[in-house]
Amino acid sequence: MSMLDKTAADAQPFFLGTFASNCSGGMTVTKVPERWVSSWDNNLRLAQLLDEAGIDFMLPIARWIGYGGETNFHGNVLETITWAAGLLALTRNITVFATTHTAANHPVVVAKQLATIDQISRGRIGLNIVAGWNKPEYEALGLTLPDDHLTRYGYAQEWFDIVRALWSRTEAFDWDGTWFKLKNVLGDPRPGSRLPILNAAGSEEGRKFAVRNADFLFTPAIDLTRSRDEIAALKEQGAAAGKDVDVLTFAHVVCRPTEKEAKDYLEHFGRANADWAAVDNLVRLQFAHAQSFPHDLLALIRDRMAAGHGGFPLTGTPEQVADGITALHEAGFRGSTLSFVDYAEEFPYFRDTVLPILEARGIRLAPKAVQSAA
Repeated sequence: MSMLDKTAADAQPFFLGTFASNCSGGMTVTKVPERWVSSWDNNLRLAQLLDEAGIDFMLPIARWIGYGGETNFHGNVLETITWAAGLLALTRNITVFATTHTAANHPVVVAKQLATIDQISRGRIGLNIVAGWNKPEYEALGLTLPDDHLTRYGYAQEWFDIVRALWSRTEAFDWDGTWFKLKNVLGDPRPGSRLPILNAAGSEEGRKFAVRNADFLFTPAIDLTRSRDEIAALKEQGAAAGKDVDVLTFAHVVCRPTEKEAKDYLEHFGRANADWAAVDNLVRLQFAHAQSFPHDLLALIRDRMAAGHGGFPLTGTPEQVADGITALHEAGFRGSTLSFVDYAEEFPYFRDTVLPILEARGIRLAPKAVQSAA
């Protein structure tokens, strides 16, 4: 079932996915030796575990430069469109998103790439649109990062308008826009059905873009009281624009048989052995060029950056982790990504202990039988 079938009788009440498994370290800025290695073999192993367990989606991060420090966090990154194509060819049900920076990828090329993957996956590809914020990556690619969000999102809007035109028009057309001048372009093949669109937006212009274009908005859950108000406002914006908008967040899981074991391990990897130089580079760049996180919560965010890239902490026993996910659901989030220090090693315990609790509470439906692709 597509994530777009949000109101179907058998739709998941609360979507679960993973985030950043294509990146070295995943979402954990740590120096511990068991930190995630983002190899193809590890990603394929994880994808098939998730698929068999009925997890809904995988979401990658697109990066070209790491964050330095001792580990050069996110220095090794699998490119997201080819990563998605490979995983979708070898799974059955899971949706896989391709994360695409509008400034670094031509819309005519992306439209055809995703239409091709739509055939490979039989309709399980999604698009995560990034308007751009990371100045060192722009410089690495020989691009100039516009200082204002209005320009970034104006460019992204024209970019996505072209993609949608290529996916919907059946005759060749010209395009005479502000940033693109195209002659006699045609999208063939086109996707067989509409792709789910995701966008993470923090600025006012970014939120407007997301409400206009995305099915799912992606935002951090720093304070759930604040999140409730934020989600209500976003849904109201969406309704005013005639859009059914849902909000996703991201979380980091440390699930152990006892609370002490979970907290001790969090202290070990997320504080005593955090790569604080990489954390500070990450925080500095986020706060200089993006508005993804509330700037008044810098101290808390810095601590959470090490343990889960700013994600909502799910630390404790299976029951406590399930309680955290329940709290996200009750705050109005439609779903969350999950990350782990080592995704493939830790997910099976989450699958066997936390998912049954969520199913008993009605927050997740038990998965239908899934057979991995050969």
